[in-house]
Amino acid sequence: MIASLQDLSRSDGATPAEPPSVPPPDAAPERGAVAAAAPATPAAAGSARSDSFGEPDTMLRRLNAELVQMAQPHGRPVHVEPAPGADETSIETASSSAPGSAEAASPPAGTVSAAAALIRPRTAEPHAEEGLLPPQPVPPGREPGAGGERQEMARVDAELLDQLLNISGEASIARARLEQQLGSFDFNLGELSRTVTRLKEQLRSLEIETEAQILHKHDDEGPQHRSQFDPLELDRYSSIQQYSRALAETANDVASIQQLLESLAKETQTLLQQQARTITELQNGLMRTRMVPFQRHVQRLARIVRQAAADTGKRAELTIEGASGELDRQVLERMLPPFEHMLRNAVVHGIEKPEERVRRGKAETGRILLELHREGAEVMVRLTDDGGGMNLKAIREKAEALGLIASGQTLSDEDAMQLVLEPGFSTAGAITQQAGRGVGMDVVATEIKRLGGALHMETKAGEGTVFTIRLPLTLAISHALVVRVDEEYYALPLPTVEGVLRLSKSVVTSHLGRDAPAFDYGGQKYRFQHLASFVGLPPSELPGQDVTIPVVLVRAGEHSTGLVTDELIGSREIVVKSVGPQISSIRGISGATILGDGRIVIILDIGALVRAEWRARAQAPVAPRERVGDRRIFAMVVDDSITVRRVTQRLLERNGMRVLTARDGMDAVALLQDHVPDVILLDIEMPRMDGYEVAAHVRNDPRLKDVPIIMVTSRVGEKHRARAIELGVDDYLGKPYQEAQLLDAIAPLVAKRRAAASGQAYAGAAGG
Repeated sequence: MIASLQDLSRSDGATPAEPPSVPPPDAAPERGAVAAAAPATPAAAGSARSDSFGEPDTMLRRLNAELVQMAQPHGRPVHVEPAPGADETSIETASSSAPGSAEAASPPAGTVSAAAALIRPRTAEPHAEEGLLPPQPVPPGREPGAGGERQEMARVDAELLDQLLNISGEASIARARLEQQLGSFDFNLGELSRTVTRLKEQLRSLEIETEAQILHKHDDEGPQHRSQFDPLELDRYSSIQQYSRALAETANDVASIQQLLESLAKETQTLLQQQARTITELQNGLMRTRMVPFQRHVQRLARIVRQAAADTGKRAELTIEGASGELDRQVLERMLPPFEHMLRNAVVHGIEKPEERVRRGKAETGRILLELHREGAEVMVRLTDDGGGMNLKAIREKAEALGLIASGQTLSDEDAMQLVLEPGFSTAGAITQQAGRGVGMDVVATEIKRLGGALHMETKAGEGTVFTIRLPLTLAISHALVVRVDEEYYALPLPTVEGVLRLSKSVVTSHLGRDAPAFDYGGQKYRFQHLASFVGLPPSELPGQDVTIPVVLVRAGEHSTGLVTDELIGSREIVVKSVGPQISSIRGISGATILGDGRIVIILDIGALVRAEWRARAQAPVAPRERVGDRRIFAMVVDDSITVRRVTQRLLERNGMRVLTARDGMDAVALLQDHVPDVILLDIEMPRMDGYEVAAHVRNDPRLKDVPIIMVTSRVGEKHRARAIELGVDDYLGKPYQEAQLLDAIAPLVAKRRAAASGQAYAGAAGG
């Protein structure tokens, strides 16, 4: 570049001169620093402007001269220094201006930087001599590989990535629905296989019976009608045999179709598994595009700690472990303000003054540790300080002043810590830039809840405080435990679940209730409570002794609770959907999702529900007794038709009843030995034992004689009805029945039976 400038001066007729060196004051000139001179006079520059523009070399020299003149206004020297580790150079203008400068106006802003961007030293790159704009620098991590290929990097709108990830989640939901449909198809294929087997057995019995009748008929025939062939020597076919053989062939055809369907179902299952792997890879790839390293925010958080320490006259240092890990961009952006507030709190409310720390035997500089690590589909964040811990006494006093607790109310340390999550709560004595504004931990807890995470706090006086935050790795797809209460499904985020147990009815009953003893599991005490009480549903009746009951263990602060549910559906990968401001404002609801069968499921914030329940208990120690009418109706359906059984069962279950089914009279009698239903729906025509015999058995059994019986049959003649009434049947309906008609028949009979049972119990108590 120096040679080019000298050649340019000679070509313009200017006398070449040694470039003056301008060393800094009291320092030797820097090595490689060169001062470039501008044209001596404006006339020289004007002569340069009058050169011909026809030759490329002349145009190049002209533009270089203009750039040098722009970079060195008013005769100020320009230092050109090589950048360390790079081929580019940087241009800096000296701070002192030349004496006697005639022009008062300074050059436009950005002129020198523009010149610096265009001036390059001569390198071996092929385009260094061909053009004025050099190749752009390669971003970090995009350097050419071993084969010389440069990686491409595309700029994509973050909202578009979110939409694509949401679409992939919808594809997962559609796949789950296909899998559920395929599971139902497999179940029906199994039923078809068993039906074909029964059909073949029945056809074989029919053939044997027909053959025996033919032999018997041959023996009864007189000698004049007998042929010269014995039945063993010559087969004779009757029309019944022909029909039975035709039925056997049809059964074999059905079996062949059933095998073909099973083969197609297996192939479909394989395709669905391949699709599941493809969708999973797609989701993982899209989620990787949303991941950003936590490292880029380390300096920002450290600066906040330094500023808070300087404002409060304290000493504190921040150590971050696991900063190289990555988080979802949206999770990190939404959690940065909570992280900042928690760090300020650690300095303002946790770390002591240096003299106080020395008096307590601690180092003058307080230590704040922020740890991040991944656990499966979750990110664990732990913030620890070695300060004085939370001032629980001040928290209790502030809560009494705000009316959050009654004066003199006994409050555990765990409950006292939970008070800092209340809106507007602050123990700071004065309002400063760092504390006292009452906007803080409630915002932190709310944001964690909205992200589907969980917050746990621990403190020890004089030792410090630990905040443990569990966050989802990504917001687009989460994992939840789906349970059933009555006929409703609910999703519990896995970060809030500590475990799942299956216990017998006797164990659950002994620990269920407000005054019942706590259940000890893993060194932790759990109070059992039915999940229905949290969601506004009446608690359902527990099943029989031979059925285990699922209990979900959760913890909200110190309130460890075992949630008794009706059914545990299982863990599911869910796509979290927003529910709008009307529903999201309801306490205990954090979102919604759609299951594979299209069912919409509410995602519960179980921690908020448990804390609210315990707080309500403290304010109202006497709880209302459960009403007898809340108990679900227990119905038995006895019918030899599987279609009728299933249709009736679904109808009754939709209306909140528990249903027990029997395929014939003998099966019903066996089940009635262990169960006493509230009502029996009974068919008449059934194999092994018909409905009349079952009704007679029920009315002769002292345990069952008061159970209402409703005959549901296609025999609607007066003779059949009279026989049923004679046996003590309470109502008689014909098939096909109307749903409303059946429900209207059940309700008064059950109510009458329960009222009679309550009256007998009251009379017995009064007599005693």
